[in-house]
Amino acid sequence: MRTSSTPRTSGPLSLRRAGLALTAVTGLVLSGAALAAPSADAAASTTSHRLTTARSCAVASKPGMMACSALKVTSGADSLAPAARSASGVVNPAATPSGYGPADLHSAYALPTTGGSGATIAIVDAQDDPNAESNLATYRSTFGLTPCTTANGCFKKVGQNGTGSLPSPDAGWAEEISLDLDMASAICPQCHILLVEANSASMANLGTSVNTAVSLGAKYVSNSYGGGESSSDTSYDSLYFNHPGVAITVSSGDNGYGVEYPAASRYVTAIGGTTLKRSSTPRGWTETAWSGAGSGCSRYDAKPTWQKDTGCTRRTVADVSAVADPATGVAVYDTYGGDPGWEVFGGTSVSSPIIAAVYALAGTPSAGSYPASFPYAHPSALNDVTSGSNGSCGGSYLCTAGPGYDGPTGLGTPNGVTAFQG
Repeated sequence: MRTSSTPRTSGPLSLRRAGLALTAVTGLVLSGAALAAPSADAAASTTSHRLTTARSCAVASKPGMMACSALKVTSGADSLAPAARSASGVVNPAATPSGYGPADLHSAYALPTTGGSGATIAIVDAQDDPNAESNLATYRSTFGLTPCTTANGCFKKVGQNGTGSLPSPDAGWAEEISLDLDMASAICPQCHILLVEANSASMANLGTSVNTAVSLGAKYVSNSYGGGESSSDTSYDSLYFNHPGVAITVSSGDNGYGVEYPAASRYVTAIGGTTLKRSSTPRGWTETAWSGAGSGCSRYDAKPTWQKDTGCTRRTVADVSAVADPATGVAVYDTYGGDPGWEVFGGTSVSSPIIAAVYALAGTPSAGSYPASFPYAHPSALNDVTSGSNGSCGGSYLCTAGPGYDGPTGLGTPNGVTAFQG
């Protein structure tokens, strides 16, 4: 049964299917065709181009509480292109997941298919996903990725204090966890994955989980959640996010123009979102700013020294971005809850683990460094996103994409790993 904290706006997807074990090329399957056009307002669970979405987690309603940033496609998934094909190129719609798969993402962002061997990406979320490891196994086997299990030392799940004492399960956060694990796997198949589950969605418990992830050796920590800013944020910064030499990524949010915490922390890489489509350009892909991505000027956090934009005297969100539009969403396998099987997800919950895994491919951050600064030293090594908007801000760069830095997409999206080295 779904808990009251995980509202649904429509019935289960028609795509309920088992994963196919496919022939992989360098560990990744061949990609599918282009996806549908972006929704007009995916974050608000509306319908556009036959696509309807719903939040996995209820919006955070009080200070100090966070909500996950996963948006699930609840209907219209037949408009999304298959992510996996058989060796013959024939799609079996009853068995093949829709949404972008690993090969699509590697192609879009010019990422290597090797690298990150033995590096640990930590995923920090609230509540427990009892099926996390088995779901991950299905995703990886479907896309031809090597197993990542507790038994082979690749996967580990702990509670917020680093022990085997786990929180109570929650179907909405379980969807978030499945999404995060799948995206980390898609980008860095050779990385190890550490899942740290907080006792609740409070900033205190999630922040404790971040500290635990770092104490257990993770150099890359993804956080796909956020809530309203508060005067406590600068204290949270020092308590939970000031970890030199560790790349900490945070979703910018799915509510359009406006700033969330902890994306506003000066110590993290705030991750915006794009609409990603195949094209006939030399790159083979085009991107525009996703209308749901969070951005703007923080009320409380000071501007980090590496940010040079002049329209905001404090911290500006975001730094970089990746695909987040549910209408160009990604394939995810989840079985905990009332609608198990292959699903399609968007939201900046997609882009945060993608970028954390890109950092892992780029190599261990130098001691004492703040990896959030790395892209600012290599802006030409990113795909500049120059069109699209996430709201109304008088036409400024804070909500409107354009050449160079802008709020919704930051400096742009990965074009290889150079921008994430330092």
